[in-house]
Formats: sequence, structure tokens, C-alpha cells
Amino acid sequence: MATEATNGAVAPVQPVTFTGLKSQVFVEASKANDAVAFYKAAFGAEEVNRVTHPKRKADQELPLLLSAEIKLGSSTILISDLADDSTPPHSVKSTGLVFCLETEDIEAAVDKAVKAGAEGEVTEGEGAWFGGRVGKVKDPYGIVWLICTPAKKCGDVEA
Repeated sequence: MATEATNGAVAPVQPVTFTGLKSQVFVEASKANDAVAFYKAAFGAEEVNRVTHPKRKADQELPLLLSAEIKLGSSTILISDLADDSTPPHSVKSTGLVFCLETEDIEAAVDKAVKAGAEGEVTEGEGAWFGGRVGKVKDPYGIVWLICTPAKKCGDVEA
């Protein structure tokens, strides 16, 4: 067990175990509902929970979507409206975040996303990620999704 020195005394450091990771995607205010619908149509996402702001703002027809929890495969993503008082600050437009979806049929997945309103292409060779085949999709909210086949498990490799 690791230890930590505190004022000369050594105390054991309790291990921390994480049970999961949820990414949160912020889209321009009042477009989170559309984003959820897009992810359902493009990627087959399933909405499992929704939290809306309890009060509507005067200049909005719909209440702000604080978070919609969607499942994509075994992963969970929160989709939220980005309001002026949201965290992260409204000035944050892109964090360089890219999601990678795994599937055995890259072409069908890219085609489905494009039909739902994304821009996309399939690349092969050196233009693709790690020299293989990969689909690249940019959704209507500016988020880039890579679509690739699951990684193959490698056995022992001799040098």
C-alpha cells in the first residue's frame, strides 16, 4: 500500500477505484434535444435519463436541457445545453475531444450517420488512423467521431 508523509507522520493512502467514466457534451443552448435525436438516429443511442431546468427562461420556448444521459454500446454520454451561466464557460467551443466508436461495419455506420445529417468519409491506408480503415464523422454540433473496427487482441509477440 502506498504511504503519504503528513507533518512527519506516515499514513497509509487509501486506494481510489473508479467504476466508470461519463463524458459530457455541451451544445449551443436549445439544441441539446436535437443532438439527442441525432445520436439516436445516427448511432442507435438509447436515452436513459433526462434532467431539464425547472424554470423556463423568458426568451426560450423550451426549458434548458441540463443533461440527457444516453447509452452508446457500453458507454454513457451526457448531452447538455450550453447556457451563459453553464460550466464550462460559454466561450469554450471545442476541447479537441474526439470520440471513437467501434463496429464491424464502418461503411454502414458512416452511411447511417451521414443520412442522419453528419458529414463523413471512410479513409484507408496512411490517411487513416494507425494505417488501417477508419470512418470520420463530424456531427451537426461540431463533434468528431471516429468509427473503427474493434482492436484485435494480440498474443505474445517475439521481438
